[in-house]
Amino acid sequence: MPLQRVHFAEDVPEVFRASLQDIRREQEVPADFPPEVTAAAVAAAANVRLPELDRTDIEFVTIDPPDSMDLDQALHIERTGDGYTVHYAIADVGAFVQAGDPIDVEARKRGETLYAPDKRTPLHPPELSEGEASLLPDQVRPALLYTITVDARGEGTGVVCERALVKSRLKLNYAGVQKDLDAGTASESLQLLREVGKLREERELERGGVNLPIPDQEVVTSNHGWGLEFRAPLPVEGWNAQISLLTGMAAAGLMMKGKIGILRTLPESHDDLRRKLGNTAKALGIVWPDDTTYAAFIHGLDPKVPAHAAMLAACTVLFRGAGYVAFAGSVPASPQHAAMKAEYAHVTAPLRRLVDRWTGEICVALSAGTEVPAWVRESMDEIPKMMDDADRRAHAYERSIVSMVEAGLVADQVGSEFDGVITDVDERDKNRGIVALSAVAIEGRVTGTALPLGKEVRVKLVEADIAKRTVSFELVG
Repeated sequence: MPLQRVHFAEDVPEVFRASLQDIRREQEVPADFPPEVTAAAVAAAANVRLPELDRTDIEFVTIDPPDSMDLDQALHIERTGDGYTVHYAIADVGAFVQAGDPIDVEARKRGETLYAPDKRTPLHPPELSEGEASLLPDQVRPALLYTITVDARGEGTGVVCERALVKSRLKLNYAGVQKDLDAGTASESLQLLREVGKLREERELERGGVNLPIPDQEVVTSNHGWGLEFRAPLPVEGWNAQISLLTGMAAAGLMMKGKIGILRTLPESHDDLRRKLGNTAKALGIVWPDDTTYAAFIHGLDPKVPAHAAMLAACTVLFRGAGYVAFAGSVPASPQHAAMKAEYAHVTAPLRRLVDRWTGEICVALSAGTEVPAWVRESMDEIPKMMDDADRRAHAYERSIVSMVEAGLVADQVGSEFDGVITDVDERDKNRGIVALSAVAIEGRVTGTALPLGKEVRVKLVEADIAKRTVSFELVG
C-alpha cells in the first residue's frame, strides 16, 4: 500500500533542509552509488540480454506522475469477446542484473526506493532505473509480459508471464489521461482501463477488500503562514492501481499452484485498531455506523474532502503487520492479504522494489513449466527479512518527514489552544495519549488526568519542535 507522502508546492524551505539531512543520517539512508556499482550499471546497459519473443506490435503506454523516469509498467487492454485481455509489461531488471554482481549486492542493501520532498534515493543506479531498463517511450525494451484474461465481471481467469521485447508508444500522466477520459478523446485501451478498473473495484468491494486511495500532503505558504493541503488521487489512479493489483493476484495464483513463491501477506486487524480509527473518525466529524464494515466505510470516503483525506491517511494503521512469506514445496498456512481478501504478490515494480525481481523470475518459470533459477531458490528465503527491514526504514523515513512538517505547521502557535478528540490512550498510563485536532489534520501526544478516550477536548500546544519532529499538547481544564 502506498505511504502518505509530503510534497512542497515550491522548493523545500530552508527551515526544513537541515532536518531532512538529520532524518537521512538517523535512518541511514544510502547516499550516492559506489563507483563500482555505477560502472557495473553502465556495462550492463551496454550488454543487455534480450529475449527472442517480439511483442513490439502491442501499443503500450505508461501512466505515471509527470516527473517520473523510472517507468516499471506499461499497459494495453483490448476487448476479447464479452471479456478483456490485459497486457501488462513490467521492466525486466533481470535482463541487466545478475545474482552476485555489484548492482545486485547494492540493491540487496537498499531494498527499495526511498522518497523525500527534496530527493529520491533509488534502488538501482539511474543509468538503469531511469535509462536502459525503464519503459521509456519509443524505446525497445526487455520486459516481463503478463497476459491476463479477464471475464465480463472483471475477474481474472488466466495468466501467462513471459519475457518479451516491448515498446511503449507514449509516456502519459494521470491528469492528462483523466482529462482525455472525461472528454471522451482517450484511446480505446484507456477507455477499457476505466471499464475494467471499475469492474475490479466492484469485485473488491464484494470480497470485502480495501485499496486505500491515500492522498498526498502538499505544504503551501501564504500571507497567513503555513498550510497543509491534501491532493486527492484522480479516479484513473485507482483504475490503474486495480490493474497492478490484478497482476499481483494473478502472479500469486501462479505461485500457489506451483507451490513456490514469495507472497505479500497481512493478518486480520485487531479490534483495538478499529476502535482507534473509530475515534479518529469522530475527531474528524465523520459518521461511521456500527453496522458498516471497514471495507464499506473506506469505499464511502471521498479523498477530495480534507477530513476524509485525513481519515484515509489514518487508516494506514490497519496495514501494519504486512510482510512477506517465501515458500517452496508446500503453500503457506496463512497466504492471504487481509486488506485484499485474496492471495497477492508484489511483481509490478522491480525498478523500485527488490522482491519483484525474484517473483518475476518465479512467474516466468512457472508459466513456461521450467525450473525456477537456482539463484532464486537459493536466496528466496532471505528476501522476506530484507524487505521487512527495507519497509521499516521506508515507513520510519516517511513518518519522520510527515512529523517534521506537522511540527512546522504549528511551530509558531505554541501556547495556543485547539479543539480535538482523544484517539488513543496509553494502556499503561491513562494520563498519556494521542489527540487529533479538529481544525488541522495532524495528531500529537497529549497529557492530562484520565484522558477521555473518544471524547472532544480542548488542548494547549506546549511543544512543536521541527528538529525533534515532535508535537505535544496538554489537556485544558
